[in-house]
Amino acid sequence: MAKRLTLFILIGLVLGIVVGLALNLSLADGGGAGDARLKEIAGYFAIVTSLFLRLIKMIIAPLVFSTLVAGIAHMGDTSALGRVGGRAIGWFLCASLVSLTLGLILVNFFQPGASVGIPIPPIDTASGVDKAAFNLKDFVTHIVPASIVEAMATNEILQIVVASLFIGVAMTAVGEKAAPLLRGIEALAQVILQVTNYVMRFAPLAVFAAVAGTLAERGAGIIGDLAYFMATFYLGMGLLWALLIGVGFLIVGPRMAELVRYIRDPLLLAFSTASSEAAYPRTLEALDKFGVPPRIASFVLPLGYSFNLDGSMIYMTFATMFIAQAYGIDLSLGQQITMLLILMVTSKGVAGVPRASLVVISATLAFFKIPEAGLLLILAVDHFLDMGRSATNVVGNAVASAVIAKWEGGRLDTPEAAEIVPARAPSGGPPATGPDSFDKLGG
Repeated sequence: MAKRLTLFILIGLVLGIVVGLALNLSLADGGGAGDARLKEIAGYFAIVTSLFLRLIKMIIAPLVFSTLVAGIAHMGDTSALGRVGGRAIGWFLCASLVSLTLGLILVNFFQPGASVGIPIPPIDTASGVDKAAFNLKDFVTHIVPASIVEAMATNEILQIVVASLFIGVAMTAVGEKAAPLLRGIEALAQVILQVTNYVMRFAPLAVFAAVAGTLAERGAGIIGDLAYFMATFYLGMGLLWALLIGVGFLIVGPRMAELVRYIRDPLLLAFSTASSEAAYPRTLEALDKFGVPPRIASFVLPLGYSFNLDGSMIYMTFATMFIAQAYGIDLSLGQQITMLLILMVTSKGVAGVPRASLVVISATLAFFKIPEAGLLLILAVDHFLDMGRSATNVVGNAVASAVIAKWEGGRLDTPEAAEIVPARAPSGGPPATGPDSFDKLGG
């Protein structure tokens, strides 16, 4: 089923490119009725893509909640939870620093903005992106949900994680009295995974619509205008992939190649829809097949979606420096290091914000007195860059989950061999067995 889905997604991607370019070439007329017609057609394609992404969002909250709560309950004690959480945050911070630094090094080496051949917008021109400067009070208070129902309704993954932590730990403390609730939550996870299988059958159609609509409205020319910038950025992401997978190879071993094979499906889905969120359920299943214990994957992956967006990180330094170069603004090494540290902090405060990378970049430009209107230079190709960012986020979080599972002592040979300790009931009693065992989830 997974191989067929990957093939169908590839077919949808190719057909989308062909149909989108054909429509653009046949109807585009430089701002006349043809362009208006193309915009209308792109709107029809967007309906399909929006419906698919809404179906994915329908799954995310209950899937994160159910798998995370069950995973915490089966860890058996809070010391294991703290150990896994500490290792996850440590990896995320290191990966974020590497991603930001790599982007800074590459953009200085290639200088993609130094020879921009398109007019720079006036300094007082607005970018159209609402900028939100980092605010410690808002960041900290936003982490904790005022209502778990509200958090789930708005798909605030970080807030869902916090609520799930409290509930999972409380179920462990309550013991046997929570066993019926745990079985219900495990059953919910199984049901949501089955719903995921149904939703994914529409993925090839959504991929076709997303690509066809974008290329029909914008055409291939928009890519050519900033081809060098895009090429150097994708080269940077390729190097980041190699670096992350290489470090994973050193820690996990030769089976990292197998992990790459397992995540091909969610990778392609994230790339073609330009949405990391769309790939979340499939990434969780891929990690389970690879042998990452569900209680590790269901804890690390949601955290990663809030704190470990490696593709977005490398983009932030790359795009910010590109705009500075385009304006001819020379930033000293000290200023660039300051920029890196600012992005390191502010990027953690915008989880769940639409077009979060652009919001953070806008705030950073203002801090360094770089005209915010420079964002207009990259807005036209942001969708195509977002495709690569989304795929990179999937790679980063998959590698993080595998590495942390290895650090926890798992062999990662098969889903069964990867278990670190037998799954236990909330009371710390005998290992859970039978169809209700969370360790068989998604197998």
